[in-house]
Amino acid sequence: MRGLFLLLIFVFAAATSAGERQAVIFMYHHFGVEKYPSTNVRLKQFEAHLDFIAANGYQVWPLQKVVRYLRNDKPFPARVVAITIDDAYISAYTEAFPRLRARGWPFTVFVATDGVDKHYTALMNWAQMREMQRHGASFANHSASHGHLIQRQSGESDKAWLARLREDIQRAQRRLKEELGSAPMLLAYPYGEFNAPLADLVAELGYTAFGQQSGPAGLDYDLRALPRFPMSERFADMDGFRTKIASLALPVLSVEPWEPVIDAANNPPRLHVSLGDSDARLGQLGCFVSGQGRVDVEWGERADRRFAVQAAAPLAVGRSRYNCTSPSSQKGRYYWYSHLWIHLPAN
Repeated sequence: MRGLFLLLIFVFAAATSAGERQAVIFMYHHFGVEKYPSTNVRLKQFEAHLDFIAANGYQVWPLQKVVRYLRNDKPFPARVVAITIDDAYISAYTEAFPRLRARGWPFTVFVATDGVDKHYTALMNWAQMREMQRHGASFANHSASHGHLIQRQSGESDKAWLARLREDIQRAQRRLKEELGSAPMLLAYPYGEFNAPLADLVAELGYTAFGQQSGPAGLDYDLRALPRFPMSERFADMDGFRTKIASLALPVLSVEPWEPVIDAANNPPRLHVSLGDSDARLGQLGCFVSGQGRVDVEWGERADRRFAVQAAAPLAVGRSRYNCTSPSSQKGRYYWYSHLWIHLPAN
């Protein structure tokens, strides 16, 4: 009996030390501002999210701590989440901040600084941010301009475009430091839009960057464009929230192409994915295309864990995703990976 007891302790300790290979990061914009349904979360929805987090043993970590674990390839304890808010709208101060402060939970607001400096009434001001900072909030880079960064201006060369983006990002970081004293090296792409040259620039400048493609942030994932789960009225129901907060990072070793920007010549894009080992039930892997629904998954040798997926029809102009999920052997948990595509309009 003693031997069995020691064996159980060993197994439990091994499972605990192994940890989890992902944290779940949520992204919000507006709170209780129902005239913007595509970026708003209703207050009852937000409160239900917070209640669920508190009642089910989740740990709310500062985003900087999540990034530290990702950068060091360090497994997470179970049930780690982070809360982020994009754009610094005033409702983040009037509605989200009091609710998060009451629970003592950290959160990160990504700020496009030009609008704050121009005193846009839809946004928080620097004094409000300083107040929030004293109570556990952090503020990070969302570019200064909040422009569509991947788009060139008329006649702009690649060199001039990258120089403009470098100045835009550095201007935002400088203003955050001037007003708030410090700013983490974190950046959220405006509109979640990026391409490979922009991502390379962001990495060169030393940032860990975040998109708006859905899914948990896995240890093996590209630090130039980590995923977050966008929360808006349509996608913030509790059934979906429960699934997302318990999600597992599909162990993606490589994707081809990584570049999200496509044109008419490669639309619809064909995505090739190579997976690492996991308990994902790959026979039940399902992939879905924005606006088109479920599409076929094409396997090579299943043992090689490589598959391809392609939309049945060309993607619309703008942002689209391929979302792939697979059930885990852990009851109620799903592996998740989302790939962003951006079809730019013709010039």
